[in-house]
Amino acid sequence: MSGEFLGTFENSVNKQRIIIPAPFKSKFSVSAKQSVVVTIGPNNSVAIYPIDNWNQLKDKMKTGDDRSRRFLNNLIDFANPEQQLEGPGRIRISDELLEIANISESVIIKGEGSYITLWNPETFKAQRKVKLQSHQTEYDSMDYQI
Repeated sequence: MSGEFLGTFENSVNKQRIIIPAPFKSKFSVSAKQSVVVTIGPNNSVAIYPIDNWNQLKDKMKTGDDRSRRFLNNLIDFANPEQQLEGPGRIRISDELLEIANISESVIIKGEGSYITLWNPETFKAQRKVKLQSHQTEYDSMDYQI
């Protein structure tokens, strides 16, 4: 299985292509062979799964409840064909997915653990602000203790 994707990066979109940051590329397992599945993500984002993580998610969802199977069907409905990372880690994002996420010239690339999301920068910053406010009111320094 590919490693854990953590952190955020900002990059440009060039002819429907984005470059996966090197720290994320290095997390791809040998079995993933730099292959990805690109589909809809949470909260109007785009999700990118290394092929090994995609296959694991797919196997899990197939044996899940009705909600899990419907979720998988939606991911498959919106998925681009499996693709290899090009050159320095470029991947193509369909016009439909870019439109769903309202991404045009610039993109936030965020690690989500087992997958990567692409965000419109303004949407990302607005959601991040709400999440930060919630975090600051709910947790204090004691929660950070080991």
